[in-house]
Amino acid sequence: MPGSRPRAFLKRCLLGAIAMTLPTALAALETTLTAPGASKELVERMEETSSVTTAKSRGLDTPLEILSAALSDYRTLVQILYDEGYFSPVVSIKLDGKEAAEISSLNVPTQINSAVITVNTGPKFTFGEAIVQPISPETVLPEEFAVGKLATTGAIQQAASAGVQGWRNAGHAKAEVEGQKVIARHAEAKLDAEINLTPGPRLRFGKMIIKGDTDVRHRSIEKIAGFPAGEVYSPEKIQKVGTRLRRTGTFNVVSIEERDTPNPDGTLDFDATFEDLPKRQLTFGAEIASRDGVDVTATWTHRNVFRRAERLRFEAAVRNIGGAEDIDGRIGLRLDQPDRLGPDDNTFWNALLERRNTENYNVTVASLAYGARRTFSDRLYAEASAGFQWSSADDAYGDDRRFRYFILPLRSEWDERDSKVSATRGFYLDAQITPFAGLSETESGIRMFFDGRGYTSLGTGGRLVLAGRVQLGSVLGPSPDGVTPDFLFFSGGAGTVRGQPYESLGIPVGTGIAGGKSFLGLSAEVRGKVTEAISLVGFYDYGTVDTSSFIGSGAEYHAGAGLGVRYDLGGFGPLRLDLAVPVQGDTGDGLQFYIGIGQAF
Repeated sequence: MPGSRPRAFLKRCLLGAIAMTLPTALAALETTLTAPGASKELVERMEETSSVTTAKSRGLDTPLEILSAALSDYRTLVQILYDEGYFSPVVSIKLDGKEAAEISSLNVPTQINSAVITVNTGPKFTFGEAIVQPISPETVLPEEFAVGKLATTGAIQQAASAGVQGWRNAGHAKAEVEGQKVIARHAEAKLDAEINLTPGPRLRFGKMIIKGDTDVRHRSIEKIAGFPAGEVYSPEKIQKVGTRLRRTGTFNVVSIEERDTPNPDGTLDFDATFEDLPKRQLTFGAEIASRDGVDVTATWTHRNVFRRAERLRFEAAVRNIGGAEDIDGRIGLRLDQPDRLGPDDNTFWNALLERRNTENYNVTVASLAYGARRTFSDRLYAEASAGFQWSSADDAYGDDRRFRYFILPLRSEWDERDSKVSATRGFYLDAQITPFAGLSETESGIRMFFDGRGYTSLGTGGRLVLAGRVQLGSVLGPSPDGVTPDFLFFSGGAGTVRGQPYESLGIPVGTGIAGGKSFLGLSAEVRGKVTEAISLVGFYDYGTVDTSSFIGSGAEYHAGAGLGVRYDLGGFGPLRLDLAVPVQGDTGDGLQFYIGIGQAF
């Protein structure tokens, strides 16, 4: 048609004009980064940090975005080289053959196809001078900040921090860096660094001003915190204040900030801001064993019951659901009172009602005690209490045997594990001593129990873990038939010897089995990661029980071994499945399996 050619030409011109006004998309940017003489690790670090080499993953796909990324990379790459001790580097970034620094942002190319980054690191610099002044007598500067050592910006920053921290530890809360002078001597490849500090005055603790929306009484907060008013300022002391308050389990947020300006009398006030956790918390747990059935536990926690940061914990458990024994369980109640005695100490009430039905005995126990706990650190505590315990038992020695005790339980726990639910290094120690005075013709004595656990990953970063456990128990004083069966010791089951039925090993008495006055349990595990989430475990458990207070040559013993699988659930610990068989002793009952959350120990 006569008019078709003009219309087609007009259409092409219009599309061309539209295309000229739109940014051109990057079809496929080719990037290279070379640094002759640099280590593989340094090259990889630059590639991972560079905005140009990571343009695709960052979603940078227009010429203007690529140019901006290149311009920012000059500074980024130079800073990385400074961190590694290179203080005379030359960085070239060419976009389609032209240096990025020479391209005007007002005249950006319509298309960029390649980016070539070339880095000449130059020589490594060492410190010619390394000075921090003045410093407190107790300051320890990093070894890396010294004449002749590799000069890096990290070493300079660490030295400045150490200098300031040294003065703060000596009571100078407002110490700061006054100035820094860094000179690079390129001909000698030396770096002279001088850091000047201003210590400021030595200050004392002033007041702690309580802020925030908290229902806890201010007087209770002050008593728990143990704020060291009037003492010389110390970062460690103020850290302890925060730790004591967080330890109550009442607060979601505890923030203790020093004020910017000291008081005219040389004291420094602090603002303490709090945010409470929800008052109530409900949790559940479950464990399954092939012979023992399902154990279900639930805890209900009420925080800040009487507005004094108390914690009331109610625990209930039902055991042997679907197992070989009758269903039993327990109900426990504990009230912690952190503001009764002052910092690092608290009092508590403890009550328990429990029914235990096993193949060898049935016992009902009720107890009530009042005690105090001393917290030495986040990892070490000791507690003592006094109370009464009543129990009624049917066992190998007879039916409806009743016991009345005045008890003085003592306990200390030291936990240096890197994780409570899946440790890879460290140790855990739990020591318990319970003197008991018999009432109403009940015999008196002492019950002792020790649980020690150790872990090492052999330098594998947790991929291969060796774990070991030792349990020791002893009852001193009464005859075996003169003590409640829940004070005696049995072996077998998930907590002692896997592969053997629960509490299947004891002392033969007539046609029945009674608990021993002494116990030794040994467990070993090899845990190896298959993937980040899945691990395989091999284990061996051994248990022995004796009639006397100490294990002798004639003690009864048994053992079990097996394999397990762990699936990591994050902060909850691993989901655990263990399959075990008896390997020693005559209490075995074939294959046993155990399912739970968290490692076996």
